[in-house]
Amino acid sequence: MTTVSYILEATCLRPVEQTGKKQLDTNVNSVVAINRRARSAEQKAQRRQAVLEAAETHFLDVGYEAFSMTQLAKKSGVVKGTLYLYFKTREELFLTLYEQSLIRWSQVFIGYLSDSMTSETYARALYNTAVADGTFLPLLIRLEHVIEHNVAIPRLIESKRVFIRQVEVVAKATSTSLKLSKAQATEVVKTMGVLLIGAMGADQGPSLVNEELTDDVQDLIASFASEPLFVRNVVRIIEGIRAEATPTSSQKFS
Repeated sequence: MTTVSYILEATCLRPVEQTGKKQLDTNVNSVVAINRRARSAEQKAQRRQAVLEAAETHFLDVGYEAFSMTQLAKKSGVVKGTLYLYFKTREELFLTLYEQSLIRWSQVFIGYLSDSMTSETYARALYNTAVADGTFLPLLIRLEHVIEHNVAIPRLIESKRVFIRQVEVVAKATSTSLKLSKAQATEVVKTMGVLLIGAMGADQGPSLVNEELTDDVQDLIASFASEPLFVRNVVRIIEGIRAEATPTSSQKFS
C-alpha cells in the first residue's frame, strides 16, 4: 500500500498520497511568497508616499531652488540613497509632486464649478484655486523648461498620460459649466495651462510694496498683475471659441 500522509491533521483535511504532499508544499510556499511580496509592495508604497508628503512639506518651506535631497532624507528619516530607490532623480520627485498637485487641484476646481457659469466666474475660480495650491503652480511653471529634462522617457510618457486624463476630467466639467462642446471645452482647458504660466510670470518682478510710486508706474504695474491679466484673456478665449462655433448671419443664409 502506498504510504499515506495526513496533511494538516489538526484541521481534519482529507488524506493525500505522499507524492501529492510535495506538490501541496510547493503551492503553499508559492502563496506565502506572493503574500510576502504583496506586503513588501504595500510597505514600499507607504514609504514612498511618506517621502512624497515630507518632500511637499519641505518644498513649501524652502521653494524649488533651495530644495535639498539631503535635507529631505533627514526629514524622512532615511539615508539619502534610499530616496533614489523611489525616485531616480530630484526632477522625477518633482514630477511626481506635480502630478499629485494636478490631480488635487483638478478636484478642488471642479468642486467650484456649477451649471451655466459666466466666463469670468469660471476664469476667477480657475485662477484662485490654482494659486491656492502652493505646489501646483510653482511646479507647473518649471515643468517643461526644467523638470521634464532630467526624467527618463518612459516616466515622462507616463506623466503625459496623467495630464491627458486630467484634461479630460476637467474638460467634462467645463463643458457642463460653460455650455461648450467636448472639443471646445478641451481647447479651453489646454489653453488655460499656458495662460497660467504666462500670467504668473508677470508677478516675478521685485516687490514694490510700501514703495512711493508715481501714478503712471502704479497703473502700469496694476495692468500687468497676474489675476486681472489672466481673467481678461481667459474670457476673450472662451468667447472666441464660442464665436467660432456660432455661424454669423451671412453664414446662415449663404
